[in-house]
Amino acid sequence: MREDRNGGRRPAGLDGSGRGVDQPAAHGGPDPEFLSLERELTVFLRRARANQGEMAREVHPVLESAAYGLLVRLDECGRQRATELAAYIGVGKATMSRQLRALEELGLIAREPDPADGRAWLVHLTEEGRGRVGQVREARRARYVSELAHWDPREVAELARLLHQLNLGMEK
Repeated sequence: MREDRNGGRRPAGLDGSGRGVDQPAAHGGPDPEFLSLERELTVFLRRARANQGEMAREVHPVLESAAYGLLVRLDECGRQRATELAAYIGVGKATMSRQLRALEELGLIAREPDPADGRAWLVHLTEEGRGRVGQVREARRARYVSELAHWDPREVAELARLLHQLNLGMEK
């Protein structure tokens, strides 16, 4: 069984109309592989948004879903300027300032003057933030291991490679 566009269950290989997933619509629409890609990415992204909200609440009960991505970025890359974080996440300066202020009030991040430019600030995880983010990321990794235990490790590596390739292509 597979999940359809509306979250319902359907037999694998069939869309809601009874056509095969890889069969184009009768009107000669777009390439079927891109229709399948769009459908699967829609389900994947919907689930990812829901999971991000859960992970944010695991870090701190009042944490906004979008802030989780900031914490992960800081965990992976270390100290960064707010402008770099805003560019990476794709939000404006005002939105970034609001999110960083909330994270600072929760004790998850701290700011320090940028030694390269006294007018700028660097943002970094506090020990509390690093510990909380680390716990949530480890729990998520363990869940992936469990859910994909029946996959060949080469398939997992290939999925990671293809997602990386997709992400790089979408940065342009």
